[in-house]
Parts: sequence; structure tokens; C-alpha cells
Amino acid sequence: MGRALTTTVLAVIAAALVACDLLTPDYHGINLTGAGWGRDFRLSDADGRERTLADWRGKYVMVFFGYAYCPEVCPAALIRAAEVRNGFGADKEKIQVVTITLDPERDSPADVRNYALAFDPSFVGLWGSPERIKDVAKEFRVYYQKVPAGKSYTIDHTALTYVFDPEGRLRLAVGHQQTTQQIIADLRRLMDPGA
Repeated sequence: MGRALTTTVLAVIAAALVACDLLTPDYHGINLTGAGWGRDFRLSDADGRERTLADWRGKYVMVFFGYAYCPEVCPAALIRAAEVRNGFGADKEKIQVVTITLDPERDSPADVRNYALAFDPSFVGLWGSPERIKDVAKEFRVYYQKVPAGKSYTIDHTALTYVFDPEGRLRLAVGHQQTTQQIIADLRRLMDPGA
């Protein structure tokens, strides 16, 4: 009886360990593969050209929602995005970073472009009417709200960067808790799932 019980307990522990291994996340970020939202956007660049995810088909696209007057979160996210892109060396051209303003009333299209370019010359800043931004934010499940700050305001907002694969499918969301190296590892895993 003791040996049978020991064998059963060991079998249960082994099964639990296997299950834990199967439940271990594949990525440091949030795996959004198969999500039925965050499918696309239709916004304008500073030249007035309408842009969608299809414009970067064949690239890994990192999309961040922020605003040009953002004091901390946005610059940190875009600095990290530049570090991630540069971490790929010669392969950095496979990665496109797009930032979408959540403050179209204060950010002009030129402000958004210049803000994006301040972090990397390849970054693209997109703008839309307040109604269009609201629709895109809803599609991406991005929370944002103006918060009074003296005579001005800031914007509380979701601080995730969404990652799309070269076919334009939403795959990951990475947040502030992920390091540059973790995001690079996640992108490498997307690029080579067998690795």
C-alpha cells in the first residue's frame, strides 16, 4: 500500500510539473495570438497620407499609443523601442515602430512626426481626428483619459506596445516591466518559432 501510494503521489507530482511546463508562457510579454481585436488602423502621417498596417507588410510592427507632451511613459517606451530595433543590428530594417497620438487636439500631425523621429529616424508618427483616435483606441482596447494638471493636462493611458507579425497579425503586447533584452528575445522567438 505504501509503495502504491508513493507511486501515485510521484505520478501526480510529475503530471503537475509537466502541466506547469506546458503553462509556462512562451513570451515575456502578453501573447495575443488569435485576439479578435487590434486588427488595423487607418490614420494619417504628417504628409496627410493615410496609413494602415498593410503599409508595413513583411515587417514586424511595434505600435505604441502615446502623445508628444507625455512626460515619462511615452519617452521611456520609445527609447526602449529604439533600443530593441537597434539590438537587431543589420536586421533592424525588419522592424517598424509606429506611434499613434492619443492627444490629437494638442498634437499636430507635425508634432507627432517630429516626436517619433526624435527617437529614431525610421519611426512613424500617426494622427487622426479625435473621433478617429477614439475608434482606433477602442479597437486596440487602449484606455486613455485627460487628467487636469494645473492650467494644462496630461493623459492617463494604456502603456503597452503592440507587436504585429509580417502578415499583419497581432501577436504580442509588451509593457514597462519588460526589458529591452526580453523584448528582443520575444521578437526573435516570433521570427524563429523553432528556436
